[in-house]
Amino acid sequence: MSGLITGLILLALGALAAASSIVARRPDAKAYIELMVPYQGWFGFITCLWGAWTIINAIINLNWFGYVPVWWLTYLATGVLIASLGLLLGYALLTKFIFSHSAQAAQRGEQIRAAIVPYQTVLGYAAIVLGLWTIVATFLYRIA
Repeated sequence: MSGLITGLILLALGALAAASSIVARRPDAKAYIELMVPYQGWFGFITCLWGAWTIINAIINLNWFGYVPVWWLTYLATGVLIASLGLLLGYALLTKFIFSHSAQAAQRGEQIRAAIVPYQTVLGYAAIVLGLWTIVATFLYRIA
């Protein structure tokens, strides 16, 4: 079940991140994307934290690589994409609630964001593809 939810989250993050490219190709998608835009900041904030936890959890469960390497790599890539896109989409709230307590953290967060911004659309499409794969892999590996 969690793989299915993660896949759907990746699809939503990908659609928000690649919104301009998607709308340029499919103008009818604009109405659906506009439904998510008002919640983009909070969605990004929460998913950035979730993505960071997923990366930590993947490292903690490195033993998965020994018996289900495809799922472990999917899990790690999911964490990286969710954290990256969450940072991009929820940067204003992350700055307000987390980075505001430390000038060094704020500076590092801005450096990471600046490095990711040029790849936002590519990361968005990667999230869509990985989201679809995560949904399929959930049923293939029967991981709930």
